[in-house]
This record gives sequence, C-alpha cells and structure tokens, in this order.
Amino acid sequence: MSEKITAEDILHNIAETLAEQGQKAKSVSFFGEDSKSSSVASQINRLFGRQKPVHHILGGGKSADVLLWRNKKISASVLSGATIIWVLFEWLNYHFLTLVCFALVLGMLAQFIWTNASGFVNRSSSRVPRLVLPEELFVNIAVSVGAEVNRALGYLQDVACEGNLKHFLVAVVSLWAGAVISSWCNFITVLYIGFVAAHTLPILYEKYEDEVDGFAYKVLDQLRGHYQKLDSSVLSKIPKGSFKGKKYE
Repeated sequence: MSEKITAEDILHNIAETLAEQGQKAKSVSFFGEDSKSSSVASQINRLFGRQKPVHHILGGGKSADVLLWRNKKISASVLSGATIIWVLFEWLNYHFLTLVCFALVLGMLAQFIWTNASGFVNRSSSRVPRLVLPEELFVNIAVSVGAEVNRALGYLQDVACEGNLKHFLVAVVSLWAGAVISSWCNFITVLYIGFVAAHTLPILYEKYEDEVDGFAYKVLDQLRGHYQKLDSSVLSKIPKGSFKGKKYE
C-alpha cells in the first residue's frame, strides 16, 4: 500500500507542477501581449494621429533644430535677439524708423572712421567693406508672405462656402479669440508671444509628449461630448434650406 500511495503522490505532484508551469507560461504571455499592445497603442494614440517625430513635422532642417534646441547656443541667441528687439520697441518705446536711422548713423560712422584711420596709418586708404542685400531675399520674402496670405484667405472662403456649420463656428470663434487677444496687447507683443511659444512649446512637447497627448485626448473627448449634446439639442433642430437653383432649358 505504501508503494502505491507513494507512486500516486509522485504522479499527482508531477501533474500539479506541469499545471502550474502552464499557468505561469500563459500569464507571462498574457502580460507580454498586454505590454506590447499598450506600447503599440501609445505609439498610435498620438495627438491628431501623428505618426512622425516632432523634428520631422517641423521640417527636419536647421529651423527645426533651432526650435527644438538641438544647438542651445544658436537657439538661445535667437530668442535673446527677439527679446532685445521686443524690449526696445515695447518698454523703451523706440520706433522702427528711429532704430533704422540710428543703425545707419552707426554704420556710416564706422565706415568714416575706417576710411580715415587707414589713411593715417597706411598713407593709403584701404577699401571699406560694403553691405549689399541680395534682391532674391526680398523677392523670396514677398513670395512667401503672399502665398501664406492667399492660403489663409482661400481657407476662410472655403469654410464660408462649404456649408459645414462646425467648421464655420470654429473659424469664427478663432477669429474672435484673435480679436480679443489683439485688444489686450499690440501687434509687436503678439508676434513676440508667438515667437517665444514657437521656441518653447515644441521642446516641451517633445519631452512630455505622452502626458500631453493623454491630457489632450481627454479634453477632446469632453469637448466632443459637449458638442454632441449641443448638436442633438440645438444644431440638429435648425432647418436647413436647399440652395439648389432651378434648371432652365
């Protein structure tokens, strides 16, 4: 009897150990799949369906390097220069024409000193370096500004003519917010705020993109819920007229 009991116990222990190992293997594979699915979901669940890195979205060139502080000296110098210009115009109440005249006076004074000092030292005046701005610079600036203005005007006209009430309300609210912000501060301050935001928000988003994306999706879900309530209670009850014209033979 003792030999039978010992053999049965051994078989029972073997069966239990095999069952425990199988359960552990299943649990490990289950958690592994969950971690993989969560990692894939975290990669897909980006703001506005973004799949490319922030550096690539910003252009991937030198401008993206400056905005993402790849070279801290260049980015800091650009931001410092913009801050100095804003302080001169906003705090010290300088005007653009005043600064241009002062800069021209300093340039002429430097060239005058260069010419006369070289004549006294070398007995022959050396050639003074001249500053010449290329014409292509102004042409490219004008073409770029004109293209962006035409694109903005085309977008607003498309929103006004397409008949989508949601897009129309978003555009109107955005323009109204811009008008309110412009009433708080002048145009130079608005440009400076946008410049500072362009040099700080991308690098902050790149560092904390998971947290920002999660928070943004929560806010968008709440806004979507409020819009659905508004649509079901108010917007859907607004009668829509037909703008089909009569056909003439």
